[in-house]
Amino acid sequence: MSEEKSYQDIFWESDDGLKLHARDYPSESGKTPVICIPGLTRNARDFEHLGAGFHGGRRIIMLDLRGRGSSEYAKDSSTYNPKQYVSDIIMSMDALAIARAVFFGTSLGGIVTMLLAKNYPERVAGALLNDIGPELDQKGLDRIAEHVGQGRNFDTWAHAGRDMAENNSDIFPDFTLKEWIAFAKKVYRMNSSGRIKLDYDMKIAEPFSSKGGGSGALWNALENMKDIPTLILRGELSDLFSQQIGLKMLEKLDKGELITIPRVGHAPTLEEPASLDAINQLLHRID
Repeated sequence: MSEEKSYQDIFWESDDGLKLHARDYPSESGKTPVICIPGLTRNARDFEHLGAGFHGGRRIIMLDLRGRGSSEYAKDSSTYNPKQYVSDIIMSMDALAIARAVFFGTSLGGIVTMLLAKNYPERVAGALLNDIGPELDQKGLDRIAEHVGQGRNFDTWAHAGRDMAENNSDIFPDFTLKEWIAFAKKVYRMNSSGRIKLDYDMKIAEPFSSKGGGSGALWNALENMKDIPTLILRGELSDLFSQQIGLKMLEKLDKGELITIPRVGHAPTLEEPASLDAINQLLHRID
């Protein structure tokens, strides 16, 4: 089955009237579905390899958060916040008649996953927290703040790939130019005039806070995940999520596991063999 025909584009409406989008890879397996939540500036394409990898053995839904990908941009930038994302996701689950799911959350998506577990524990069957925790390192936050909302654009995909390589080589030191171009195609899109532009609303930067330190609300949310099968992935080279915080999280999770992905910074792509092995083990535990 071709990639173009292996999923359905689904849309639903948020409580403030935005048309939101996700990719839905169907399955008749009856297994608990997976819902993927991307990072701050990312979109559903980050997870597309999982759709092919599951081969229809499990339903998997990949979200475009509001202001990203094929979801509408918000009129009010203050709605670009985790509480609103939780509401949007619950509405998507209700629209699709999904009672419970396993959540894969990368970076911001992991924060949203923790809040989902806090506010709707009955909806969370399991969780993958990808390079994220209740406390974040200031160095990584400063790096993100420096780049988010900067409207870069390029003439060709090769130019976009080379730019990503120059600015992110410490995150993926082993990437080839071909891999950087493929990565760029997940982050950028070609607009109607043929320019290659970032695939998100630049206004998501307005409510973003680069203040470091711990979040009491997120540590509290983690308490609600005590009995939920949870996989914590950490990039070995991450400047945002430390090994120390990962170990501290494990103390609160009876069904938690921490796996470090070698030679990767923030955040693992989930295409690494170690990531895929850990994901398969998580899903096996949940099933």
